[in-house]
Amino acid sequence: GTEVIQDYGDAHMKTGDLIVYTSADSVFQIAAHEEIVPLEQLYEYCRTAREILQGEHGVGRVIARPFTGSRGGEFKRTAHRHDFSILPPSATMLDQLSENGKAVIAVGKIHDIFAGKGITESVYTSGNAEGIERTLEYLDRDFEGLCFVNLVDFDALWGHCRNPEGYAREVEMFDVKLGEALADLREDDLLMITADHGNDPTYSGTDHTREQVPFIAYSPSMEGGKDLGGADTFAVIGATVADNFGVKMPEGTIGTSVLDEL
Repeated sequence: GTEVIQDYGDAHMKTGDLIVYTSADSVFQIAAHEEIVPLEQLYEYCRTAREILQGEHGVGRVIARPFTGSRGGEFKRTAHRHDFSILPPSATMLDQLSENGKAVIAVGKIHDIFAGKGITESVYTSGNAEGIERTLEYLDRDFEGLCFVNLVDFDALWGHCRNPEGYAREVEMFDVKLGEALADLREDDLLMITADHGNDPTYSGTDHTREQVPFIAYSPSMEGGKDLGGADTFAVIGATVADNFGVKMPEGTIGTSVLDEL
């Protein structure tokens, strides 16, 4: 994605110029310079595309990709990205939680990914640092339910841009903040850390990499560590979250809870 913007290079952009592109994911992305195309205008273009890209030509997300910069090599994405997702075709674990009186708090782009379905409260963030701070604030609140957090900078800023130094600094920052989060966990809290895909900043190209991802779970109530082995589906995570709250997964979904093993 960033490569496309950089390659647009020194060409003079005129009012209304857009960069439209896609990738291996089910996405349709529209990029525009913030100083040339106002954000709300870019969002309106994306809403129009979202209405068109349904049914036979449906895609998972239409993504607004605003950027700044004056010439090739200086273009940078901004924090005003916005995802316009297709509604989930059926009930999800989030719906099951909220319908059973549990909080479903979305931090970052989670609200956009699920088109708000099943979410009881949400907050957008400008990046990882703010996302972690909002998460720490929620840890201080008394609620029963799920706080679902997305830290997009690992992917958007460092992985796709193949910036290992930036990635390393971000991991170090996350590690420090994770220590703060662990200190705030209560005895019956359960923390899960995972990723939706790999994105090796040292690899060639700009696509996602290493599709095997980590799944790390921790609670102060745990008595020791254990290697759970691998799994063939992300649905294990959703099923485990549902099981943790005594809620059934929606009919027709897959995945088996590993809560008892935890």
